[in-house]
Amino acid sequence: MPDQPRQLALDLPVAPRFGSEDFLVSPSNEAAYARIEAWPDWPDRVLVLTGPPGSGKSHLAAIFAERSGALTVPVAAVTAEAVPELSLADALVIEDADREAGRDEAALFHLLNLARERGLSVVVTASGPVEAWGLSTPDLRSRLRLAPGIGIAPPDEALLKVVLVKLFIDRQLVVDTSVVDALALRIDRSLARARDVVAALDREGLSRRRRITRPLALATLAALDGDGEGMRDDEEPDDEA
Repeated sequence: MPDQPRQLALDLPVAPRFGSEDFLVSPSNEAAYARIEAWPDWPDRVLVLTGPPGSGKSHLAAIFAERSGALTVPVAAVTAEAVPELSLADALVIEDADREAGRDEAALFHLLNLARERGLSVVVTASGPVEAWGLSTPDLRSRLRLAPGIGIAPPDEALLKVVLVKLFIDRQLVVDTSVVDALALRIDRSLARARDVVAALDREGLSRRRRITRPLALATLAALDGDGEGMRDDEEPDDEA
């Protein structure tokens, strides 16, 4: 049987929505969400927000920034030259503080001191606890250890299913619940991974001009994971598989 022509799938980005109404609360993140919701009634001006990649740190930080008028910068942007201007912000979000590349520890320590003096609220995000950041400045390490910290756990299965459904809806894709159930059992429990998988399925379904079925989803996932070559162009998906 000759190969069916595949439609060119344009990889158009779908912008993530970081509003408060778009954040999905579950046992894995409810404590962190409650802390952000409690602002400005915090026990300290600095909050260290940690969680694995794709756990929702940036979303929570964006909610805080929207409410507080915070300026959001990567840790590499915290330099000696930038500190005076950064300290004039209404509030601050410093992202990926555990990233050592380009991190100026002296500038970060100075900025946190100025923020405390001026009463600025600061959210510092990282993938792990302060002890794992590889900080070489004792004063900075001590300051961050003393700051209240709140962690986000990887999403549980129930949250992952809800996220998958939301991602499919965002792309205007209609899928059966069996697709969501199968994916939730097999992909890493990461919101970033869920986004990548749904984007790949969107491209695959469009290029094949087929709806996304469970077999197609599993074949695409296997191809993404390097466990197989995916479904051949001339292979019809078996919806009952």
